Amino acid sequence: MYNTILMPVDVFEMELSDKAIAHAEFLAQQSGIIHLLHVLPGSANLSLHRFAADIRRFEEHLEAEANARLQTLKHHFTLPEDRLRSHIRFGSVRDEVNAMAKELSADVVVIGSRDPSISTHLLGSNASSVVRHAHVPVFVVR
Repeated sequence: MYNTILMPVDVFEMELSDKAIAHAEFLAQQSGIIHLLHVLPGSANLSLHRFAADIRRFEEHLEAEANARLQTLKHHFTLPEDRLRSHIRFGSVRDEVNAMAKELSADVVVIGSRDPSISTHLLGSNASSVVRHAHVPVFVVR
């Protein structure tokens, strides 16, 4: 159905990602590739230069942990592993999802959502923000 599927995931909230896996696999069907993207918060414009090395070590630790969890998440799929790619970025979820969708020429974004509120109009805040700013179709799985 779709050749390039971008699936933003929060590897520290695996049950949220689990909901979207079946939908992403269905959309990938015969030959689609699913790109798993985990976004870590960036430490942009650090004004505390004395702590920059410590912050960088902490970011490296978070990145290694996220990478390990992405590898574990791949085992939740029934697709062959060569059709799954993993990516880790630093920044805001909305900006990084949209940037990666553009870079990959993604056909669709599949994102899990939970904890809706009135302020996010029945979607989680990240899902809501991605939907509002996306330039490709977005499937939100609840």
